[in-house]
Amino acid sequence: MKKFLTSLAVSGMAVALALVMVSANAQTAAPAATPAAAAAAAPKADAPKAAEVAVPATATAAAAPAAPAAAPAPVPNKGDTAWMTVATLLVILMAVPGLALFYGGLVRRKNMLSILMQVFVVFSLVLVLWALYGYSVAFTGGNPFFGGFDKLFLKGITVDSVAATFSKGVVIPELTFVAFQATFAAITATLIVGSFAERAKFSAVLAFVVLWFTFSYLPVAHMVWYWDGPDAIKDAASLDVVTKAAGWLFAKGALDFAGGTVVHINAGVAGLVGAYVIGKRIGYGKEAMAPHSLTLTMVGASLLWVGWFGFNAGSALEANGSAALAFINTLFATAAACLSWCAAEALSKGKASMLGAASGAVAGLVAVTPAAGFVGVGGALAIGLLAGAICLWGVTGLKRLLGADDSLDVFGVHGVGGILGALLTGVFAAPSLGGTGIYDYVANKVAADYSIIDQVVIQATAVGTTVVWSGVVAFIAYKLVDLVIGLRVTEEEEREGLDISYHGETAYHN
Repeated sequence: MKKFLTSLAVSGMAVALALVMVSANAQTAAPAATPAAAAAAAPKADAPKAAEVAVPATATAAAAPAAPAAAPAPVPNKGDTAWMTVATLLVILMAVPGLALFYGGLVRRKNMLSILMQVFVVFSLVLVLWALYGYSVAFTGGNPFFGGFDKLFLKGITVDSVAATFSKGVVIPELTFVAFQATFAAITATLIVGSFAERAKFSAVLAFVVLWFTFSYLPVAHMVWYWDGPDAIKDAASLDVVTKAAGWLFAKGALDFAGGTVVHINAGVAGLVGAYVIGKRIGYGKEAMAPHSLTLTMVGASLLWVGWFGFNAGSALEANGSAALAFINTLFATAAACLSWCAAEALSKGKASMLGAASGAVAGLVAVTPAAGFVGVGGALAIGLLAGAICLWGVTGLKRLLGADDSLDVFGVHGVGGILGALLTGVFAAPSLGGTGIYDYVANKVAADYSIIDQVVIQATAVGTTVVWSGVVAFIAYKLVDLVIGLRVTEEEEREGLDISYHGETAYHN
């Protein structure tokens, strides 16, 4: 078995790298979004769709002021609208029940319901906050770091309001865009709870989420994804206007198709900080803390994989070639990461585990997220193969070095996988490696030049900004909550289990 897995890993890596280096299968789809930066060229082509949600829902395709005869305002396409509705439902499936069951199976029996409760209620809480002020702060104009308050309580958004996509003259209903982005915000917050599972007060978790969502998720989402939409770009002068009005990282040209920085690095860093601040579980390293149901974990991981197609392919904001590229990359990168993790685990421990297979799949999903619509299939396979092995190290060797009790390995998988994927996006988005390159909205074609080194530097800037921003906000938020409410349950409550001590019920009766 060991020899088989070894040869499988080696041959798999060879195939993926061969695909990457030999094929220059640049995707041919209609032009899409791009982080409006780079002198006269906006990064991203249709197949690559710019940052997953980088459109201010205010982009109402109004006719240009000086136009001789104003063209009719674009009307949402029914196919795009239907696809985005389905994609939104798939992201909901990722969180409840997907993530809830994945996490639930990983904790001990006495804490099963507590983690389900935290995921379910945090998801609900963030959805409400998104409607109240989150959407307005993330996706309206303001400054490079924060949006404004023009759409508090979704003011002014009607059934006729539209949001720009990444193609000129193409829009979707703004209500659809609001709902899609709401699910991203909500699942990001639920990811964090896995880092301090089995020892945090329920009320403290909710209070922390309100603070972190407000001061970390919303600013990072605005910095990475906000812009005025492609219809505003007519020439070099208008590109400059769009660039100046965009989020700080979007304007620099950072590529994040579906949330490598906004979702995974953001949540992973917040979780790691929480693991340090709250402290280790009682008996950590001395008592057995094995997952109580790998069956549920496998079911949860499977639901995550299915839901992730909405997460990544939906980030194209249209039913087009870019969505198809993101879909197939999500399929293959995940499979490659599963095999890679299993092979590396077999080599290091002598056996491949079900937990490893599920964790490897999630690592692949995380790593391909920022790259999904920007890289070719060869690049996606390479990212998946690297993610499986590197994230295994993240939850073993790196975890030991950090010395934190990250209960469900949120940083090891989401933080490490997000960083890896964000950086490799800059590499494999290159047309020479099968990627889609950078789209120039002034010339309305893919830009001729692509510098891997320059783009990786931009990607590293986005990674560093997210790590620092999320880390600082999370630390302050945890400390404030600890002062007012107290973060940690008592020793007696922790030993009894949070199901009984905090919710008065149990997951199992025998």
